Amino acid sequence: MSSQVVLNPLQAPSASERIASVVVMPMALDDIPAVMAIERASFPRPWPEHAYRYELSENPEAYFVVARAYEVEATPASACSHWQRLAQRLGLRSRAPVRCAPHAVVGFAGMWMHVDEAHIATIAAHPGWRRRGIGERLLINLLREAQRRRAEIVTLEVRVSNVAAQHLYRKYGFEEVGRRKAYYQDNREDALLMTIVHFNTPEYRAQLDALERRLRPGG
Repeated sequence: MSSQVVLNPLQAPSASERIASVVVMPMALDDIPAVMAIERASFPRPWPEHAYRYELSENPEAYFVVARAYEVEATPASACSHWQRLAQRLGLRSRAPVRCAPHAVVGFAGMWMHVDEAHIATIAAHPGWRRRGIGERLLINLLREAQRRRAEIVTLEVRVSNVAAQHLYRKYGFEEVGRRKAYYQDNREDALLMTIVHFNTPEYRAQLDALERRLRPGG
């Protein structure tokens, strides 16, 4: 049974919520209910749940992640489990145990690798958590993974009406290289095909490093 909290798609964070950071990590099967809530609130024709199960369980070319917000007192689950295992091996008992209290999933993203091309399939942030840099952090994570897998180019499609997303993609070096007519089935809207052509270069790596530094607190 999943222990993940599923946010109301219209719920914004309250002023009393003390959020320290947003951490991007691999999507797990238990995350799917929260992902589906954001999916349905974000897209006119949402992916079905079984599509995410396939990507996570059966597609070796897929890379899917979630963004999770952590409270001030909390530590990311991976760090919590690391220190807990270490303490157990050493026979130690902490007087102030680490609090592992992750917030609900606030965004997700995914891409596919095919030979030397990375294709970004989806990015979405919870409606109540938008304009907080979550989509940008998710995008950076995908680009870093594409670098790790030695992609030569990165591609994506975006609605012609989604000017905000286009602005973000251009910030990260995507250029418009084509147009897919009536690509979106819900309203027959065109899609712009955007690509980072010179992705696997020292110049682009330096550009991505600089953009990531600016996004960090105090960067």
